[in-house]
Amino acid sequence: MRWSLAVLTMVMIQGCASQADNVVDGEAPTPSNECVGSVELPNELLGKFTQVDNPQMLAKAIGEPLSGGLCQGAVYQSTEEVTIYRAWNSTNPGSQFGNWWALNQPAGKTADYRKDYEICYQWSPLDKLVKCTLQVGATVVVGNGQSAKCSEYLEYPVSAAQQVFIESASDVMLNCSGFDSMMDWQPEQ
Repeated sequence: MRWSLAVLTMVMIQGCASQADNVVDGEAPTPSNECVGSVELPNELLGKFTQVDNPQMLAKAIGEPLSGGLCQGAVYQSTEEVTIYRAWNSTNPGSQFGNWWALNQPAGKTADYRKDYEICYQWSPLDKLVKCTLQVGATVVVGNGQSAKCSEYLEYPVSAAQQVFIESASDVMLNCSGFDSMMDWQPEQ
């Protein structure tokens, strides 16, 4: 019995010591907010944009950890028309031409899209989609998503998925088409 108590005590002490090793200056460790992914354009878009210097626009797109926005980015100007997409909130018609866009049409699970693009449920139900053509000469920031804290129970980490930040999006869009979200329940995988 004494031997068992001694072993149990040693295990508890070692467990506490290993937890204490992870504490720095009395604070528990926080998840890494290092940026992931690339700000380089996908191959299919290389000839359709040129990189430009616009630190003011880049600063508007970059977000603090846990606040959304971009973790890292580069500013580009379109040299050809490019199709882009935005999932948005039908209860806020003004959000159709918001700042955040995607290079690819959303597909797959809504929960995965939220995680890839750090979209908290409070920000949008993602029940509408608009597909538009970005005009030649439009300036955008392309980058990877910053982490976002949605609630006490939900945080999204930084993401490698590329996002597009556009100021005054309604001024640089052509040929927009709208789509409604439809419930389509799939078996769990």
